[in-house]
Amino acid sequence: MRPHPTPLPSLVTILGTGLAGLRTAAELRAQGFTGELTVVGAEEHEPYDRPPLSKELLSRPEPVRLADEGYGDLTELADVLLTGTRALALAADDDGAVLSLVDRDGERELATDAVVLATGSAPVVLPGWHGVLTLHDLDDAARLRAALRPGAHLVVVGAGWIGAELATVAAGHGVRVTVLEGGPAPLGRVLGPHVGGLLAPWYAEHGIELRCGVTVTTADAHGVELADGTRLEADVVVAAVGVRPHTAWLAGTLPLTARGAVPVGLTGRVVDGPTSVRAVGDCSDRLSPRDGLVPGAHWDGALSHPAALVADLLGQCPDPVPDPAPYVFSTQLGHELTVVGHVPPGAEVVLRGEPGAGPWTALYVLPGADGAPRLHAAFTVDRPRDVGPLRKALSGPEHPVLDVAAATDPDVRLRGALR
Repeated sequence: MRPHPTPLPSLVTILGTGLAGLRTAAELRAQGFTGELTVVGAEEHEPYDRPPLSKELLSRPEPVRLADEGYGDLTELADVLLTGTRALALAADDDGAVLSLVDRDGERELATDAVVLATGSAPVVLPGWHGVLTLHDLDDAARLRAALRPGAHLVVVGAGWIGAELATVAAGHGVRVTVLEGGPAPLGRVLGPHVGGLLAPWYAEHGIELRCGVTVTTADAHGVELADGTRLEADVVVAAVGVRPHTAWLAGTLPLTARGAVPVGLTGRVVDGPTSVRAVGDCSDRLSPRDGLVPGAHWDGALSHPAALVADLLGQCPDPVPDPAPYVFSTQLGHELTVVGHVPPGAEVVLRGEPGAGPWTALYVLPGADGAPRLHAAFTVDRPRDVGPLRKALSGPEHPVLDVAAATDPDVRLRGALR
């Protein structure tokens, strides 16, 4: 175990009641924290699972309570639970922190030995867009559920994870769907244009019109205007162009990355920040010795990263610290998709299986310092048997060497092509 350089906290405050905040609270108690735990959340709702909001928008109107799924119950874990409460400011040094909070009754200050930032993210709505909907929380889902009726025309701006999942469920409900993507291919920013382009035919197969390479200049509740002057009318317009970390209130207080996230190490410690502050989940970018700076905003990170954060906070952090590979999954357009690892720019794509003819996997390879082909990330389509070996291999201290010839044979088990 790594020795702890500072006194252990007796007062801990968690900002955020989503999965990352809840799991941090559960880990604190499971790892023996007996001090006072305060949890602060901006939402009034008890913690719920966000993936079903898009994946099951029209088939599961009631929220999936995280407590019912076995992730913990904040009413039992926290000594003080403040919902409907936002953070306005943070003052922190190595000895502790003071939070400025606001709720319906006004502002207050809260002193604490340690604070864990798990404030999540908020959907991006660009300037000039008015009256458009988003899909990020329970209230968003309720508004969309009421608006999406068979025969209505839905325009989704953005063909990323949320845009594709929403388009899938809406089209399956009899809604006419148009998806507008500024890049050359769906999920191109995640998968690269070549692999993203392999997904494009799926949209037409599900009766969805996909337009790539288009720029939306203005949008409102009844349609969008494109850069070429075309007006596209709609009954519902949804912005699905990404999210921003909920960290604007921290500007000037903590270092922030280019996308506005809190940069942290593997244990959630803020890079070049006070030791009394940690960050986890969507509001953080994680500095991995293996992968470099990896953006947050993945469900699996919110689930798994709190364990090492809490261990370090309580002086029980293992050495070496686990560095699990980034992992995201999605159900869309009739397929089960996963991305494992961090897709680097300029990687060669090695296909395992034939797209359009059954399950397949795209492997992202770069030459290592020794010249050997090393696997950095993978994207699987309806091929769950590859996911386990990929997560294990890509979570090691170094990117594994890939036997390209063996990997391109889908009948060869993937673990046999990695070393």
